[in-house]
Amino acid sequence: MASLLTNIAAMTALQALNQTNKETLTVQNRVATGLRVADASDNAAYWSIATTMRSDRQALSTVTDALGLGAATVDVANQGMEGAIKIASDIKAKLVAARQPGVDRAKIQSEITQLQESLSSVVDTSTFSGQNWLAVDSTATLERTLVSSFSRDGTGAISIGTITVDIGATGSMLVDTSGGGVGILDSDRSVTNGADYTVLTLDISTLTNDAADLEDLEDMISGVDDAITAMTNSATGLGAVKSRVDLQKDFAKSLMDAIDTGVGQLVDADMNEESTRLQALQVRSQLGIQALGMANQSAQQILRLFQ
Repeated sequence: MASLLTNIAAMTALQALNQTNKETLTVQNRVATGLRVADASDNAAYWSIATTMRSDRQALSTVTDALGLGAATVDVANQGMEGAIKIASDIKAKLVAARQPGVDRAKIQSEITQLQESLSSVVDTSTFSGQNWLAVDSTATLERTLVSSFSRDGTGAISIGTITVDIGATGSMLVDTSGGGVGILDSDRSVTNGADYTVLTLDISTLTNDAADLEDLEDMISGVDDAITAMTNSATGLGAVKSRVDLQKDFAKSLMDAIDTGVGQLVDADMNEESTRLQALQVRSQLGIQALGMANQSAQQILRLFQ
């Protein structure tokens, strides 16, 4: 039936054209943004998962930054420890040279004094971001924690992992800034016949070739050697911490890459597929416009019947 009031063909063509335009707009948005799921209305489940994963990825990025800061702090402490070991080894060498009878121990002491000042300077300047793990107050907190990981379990609960570093007398402390004298370099060491000394304060300028003085000198050599052994053990511990921090940092970066890949699988648009669909929809749109035009011409055909 031909009707002037109801053009069924035009209505059908218009509905098809509107649907094509709607699909075209969706594909154009995907091509423009590169996202198949740009907001919750596209796919609520995927959008929710991707948003949580992006948030966790940002937290992991912060953990990586913290690990970088921690690695630099450990590295500075380790470099300071290695420098202190080298200077202490030089002091031990001077003491061994002073053991030879007939040498001018006062002149050797002047060299040792310069080395002691250098040793103190190395300890004092081994600071990064306001932290010095070699010069430590023994009355304060003797542990440092480094953020190492961020994780979320199956229930959604979040946990933050840390690495604990001992910077006390059993760790990296070389000088006790509180004056307690429990650091490796400022702790009292005894000799058989004389007064106690520290690596930073020992003085051989008044020692003679008497058996008692030579015995005390040998005690000093042993004491400095013990300090070097203790610092070597501390450097080993710092090196192990540095290796662990580097491993955690590499793992965090790999985990971020994995999260980026996972999010991409959920929400990224396949540009090859979308470009093909866009071309097809453009053709459909052109055909729809032509079909609508043909349907609208039916009213003109009715007009001819009255001519």
